[in-house]
Amino acid sequence: MFVIYSKFKSNYICTLYFTFCMTSNTIFDNTETAFQLKSDSELERAYFLFKMISMEPLVKIGSAVTKFALNVNLPVEGLIRSTVFDHFCGGVNETDCMTTVEKLFDVGVSSVLDFSVEGKEEDAQFEATANKVIELTKLSKNMESMPFSVFKPTGFGRFKVWQKITENEPLTDAEKVYWQNIENRYDRVSKVAHDCGIRLLIDAEESWMQDAADELCETMMEKYNQERPIVFNTLQCYRWDRLEYLKNLHQKAKTKGYKLGFKIVRGAYLEKENERAIEKGYKSPICESKKATDDNFNEILKYILNNLNDIELFVGTHNESSTYLAMDIMTEKGISKSDDRVWFGQLFGMSDHISFNLGAIGYNVAKYIPFGPVKDVMPYLIRRAEENTSVAGQTSRELTLLKKEKERRKL
Repeated sequence: MFVIYSKFKSNYICTLYFTFCMTSNTIFDNTETAFQLKSDSELERAYFLFKMISMEPLVKIGSAVTKFALNVNLPVEGLIRSTVFDHFCGGVNETDCMTTVEKLFDVGVSSVLDFSVEGKEEDAQFEATANKVIELTKLSKNMESMPFSVFKPTGFGRFKVWQKITENEPLTDAEKVYWQNIENRYDRVSKVAHDCGIRLLIDAEESWMQDAADELCETMMEKYNQERPIVFNTLQCYRWDRLEYLKNLHQKAKTKGYKLGFKIVRGAYLEKENERAIEKGYKSPICESKKATDDNFNEILKYILNNLNDIELFVGTHNESSTYLAMDIMTEKGISKSDDRVWFGQLFGMSDHISFNLGAIGYNVAKYIPFGPVKDVMPYLIRRAEENTSVAGQTSRELTLLKKEKERRKL
C-alpha cells in the first residue's frame, strides 16, 4: 500500500535537479491530460468525494457507520458502489475492470489488477485468492496493458501465523499445516508468474509480521529471479531499517547469483506502528520524522537506480517531488524513460495528475486497480479514506487540481 506525503526535502539534490524542476514544474499541473478520461459527472463526483475525505470527523463517523451497515446487511451497497467504490475500484470482478484497463492503456498508462479482498480467516478463502492471482497472471500474459500481478501476504494466510514466525514463537501442528499451505501458494503463484513472464509485486504489511514475509519472498526470488526479476518485494521506506536490509540482500543476491525486484513506497500503517511500539514498549520501526522518511525513500531510490543491472524498480509514490527526483536521476544517468526496469505507480482514483502526465511523456506508469465484492473491499476503501485524511496536503492538492479542471471545462 502507498501512504502519500507532500513536500520533499533533501540535502543532496544537485543543481541539475533544481534546474529540472524550474523548467518542468508544470508537468503535473496539466489537468486536461490528468483528467482526460473523466466525464463531467465523474469529475464532479471526485471533487465531492475528496471534499468529504478532507473532513476528518466525517471520515471517522462515515467509516464506522459503513462498517455497521454492511455487517448487519443494510441495503447500502448500491450507494457505496455509485460513489466511493466506483471512484477507487475497477469493479466487483476482473471483467468489470477491462474497459478501464483498455482506456488507460490507450493514453499510455498500464494497469495492475489487485484482488483487494481482506480480512479472511479460512484456508479455502486463501486458496481462492491464490487461484485468483494465478488466473490474473495468466490473463496478463496476453495483455500488454497488464505487465504485473500483485497480492498481499495475508491474502494467502492468517496474520497470526505470519506474526508467530516473525516473533519466533512455536507453531501448533495446525499452524504448521497452514504455513506449509502458505509456502505452497507462494511457490505456485511465483512459478506461474515466471512461466508467463509477468512480474509479481508482493505488498508489505505490519512490521510484526513482515520478517516472515520477507524471508519467504527471498526464497521465491532466489528460485525464480535467476535470469531477470520476476518476484518483487516491497520496501516501506518509513521504516528506518529498510536501506540496510536492501543493501544486505543485494550482496546476498549477488553472491548467490539471482536478481532483485523492489517496489518502494513510504508505508501504509504509520499510526498503527507507532501506537503498538508505545503499547509494547519497544523502539518504533518508523523513522522519527517526515523528513527522515523522505530522506530514507530518496536514498533507497538512488541506491536502486545506481544498481539497476541487479535490481528492478517500481516507484510507488503519490509524491510529486519524489517523482521529479526519480526522473532527474534517470536523465542524469542516461536511463531511458521507457526502460522496462523502471516503473512508476499510483493508486486508481488518486494522483491522476502524476500518472497520466507521466504516461503522456513516455514513462512506464501503471495504476493499481483494486477490485472485488463491495463488502470485501470496504476495509481497503476505508483505509484509503483514512490515509488521505491523515496526510497533510494530499487531499488539498487533489481538490485544487479538480477545481482547476472544473474551471477549465466551465462546470
